[in-house]
Amino acid sequence: MAKKMIIEDLARMTAKWFDGVQGQIGGVQGQIGEVKSEMKKGFECVDKRLDRIENLILRDHIQRIERLEDTVLQLKVKVGMR
Repeated sequence: MAKKMIIEDLARMTAKWFDGVQGQIGGVQGQIGEVKSEMKKGFECVDKRLDRIENLILRDHIQRIERLEDTVLQLKVKVGMR
């Protein structure tokens, strides 16, 4: 009888411990979800900034190429190739 009570006590303590662990896991999962959400927002901001930088660089390169083309055309006219 005493062994049966000890086993039942152990079973109750184990079940209580698992309930506590499950609660902790649920809390950690919630925190992970919050961190993922914050990271997603942060990466969206970084993506926007990189897109802006990329567009600025692309625009600058287009302008420089157009100026070079104009200069080459002027040189061709002066040399008589056009």
